[in-house]
Amino acid sequence: MQRFQPLCSSLLAFVTALVLLAAPAAAVAQERLEVVAFGDSLVAGYGVGPGEAFPEQLQAALRARGYDVDVINAGVSGDTTSAGLARLDWSVPESADLVIVELGANDALRGVSPQVMRQNLDEILARLTARPGTEVLLAGMVAPPNMGGDYGRNFNPVYEELARKHDVPLYPFFLDGVASIVELNQNDYMHPNARGIEVIVERILPMVTRSLDAIRASRGG
Repeated sequence: MQRFQPLCSSLLAFVTALVLLAAPAAAVAQERLEVVAFGDSLVAGYGVGPGEAFPEQLQAALRARGYDVDVINAGVSGDTTSAGLARLDWSVPESADLVIVELGANDALRGVSPQVMRQNLDEILARLTARPGTEVLLAGMVAPPNMGGDYGRNFNPVYEELARKHDVPLYPFFLDGVASIVELNQNDYMHPNARGIEVIVERILPMVTRSLDAIRASRGG
């Protein structure tokens, strides 16, 4: 009996040590961040191949920089802000740490009233920012010149106004550095090709990493 007792104590100490060693690994596994790209065909990956859509390229770029993230593709081709608002609650999980909102291009192409577009985006941002633990990055859009000067003057400022209202960071123009550049777009001259998406990722990446760093810092990570 006297020999058994020290053996039990040693075994208990060994098991305890294993648990303590495993605990940090479990904590690291739980630190993986979830980013949701919520938008239209520019997010969905219209016309590009596997691994070439914006969410996939963004995830690869972030992981290459040491960020443990999953980037979810919540893009639907053809979506207006109205369609995005209608599917928001089931398209963007409550578990999302960061949501990149990219909507409005189809509103402009279809001549949807900028006031309607504003109301939809306003509600989308209000719902997302009300979620505990969810941060938002708003990606802006610019009305095409053929819609006329009055339309553009009413449409273009909406993103900055809503970013201020909801206190979220704004990436002013999602297609910055890509729009109107032939070699970066598909044959329709509206959708970026794989290289164009790569440029978008390169340009928006600093804002995404700042948001992720802020999330980590707020959680003591």
